[in-house]
Amino acid sequence: MTVAGKEELKLFKGMLQRADKNKVLKRLPELHEEAFEKIDCLQCAACCKNYSPRFKTPDVKRISKHLGMKESLFIETYLNVDEDGDFVVKKSPCPFLGSDNACSIYDVRPSDCARFPYTDEDVIIKRQPLTLKNASFCPITFFVLDKLSKQLK
Repeated sequence: MTVAGKEELKLFKGMLQRADKNKVLKRLPELHEEAFEKIDCLQCAACCKNYSPRFKTPDVKRISKHLGMKESLFIETYLNVDEDGDFVVKKSPCPFLGSDNACSIYDVRPSDCARFPYTDEDVIIKRQPLTLKNASFCPITFFVLDKLSKQLK
């Protein structure tokens, strides 16, 4: 599985900065779908192994209820507050990631996880540093940006 190195990140950064937002947004659904047809997240799980989603209040409520835990105990057991004031997992890999790379709370996972890698959203343009970081470890983000850069030439 391919991810972006320094040269690709530089190329993608320039492409995103120059790109016509509407042209990009128009292409994303098809590229997103194609990427997910070709790349199996369960073969990678780099996102779950190395990074934490933000756990928003609705996520905490939903997941703690699913696990049959009080919200305060769920937070105490699994989460810390990061420098941005968001709840994140205490350590990587995510405690809900199984040895088969499957998520044990998949049906109630945090909205950040459900939306990741944001390759079908305007996040790809609006939050370019995040998009580029994701391209450095996520084959799907790399695939979408690589295709996009070739299509927009």
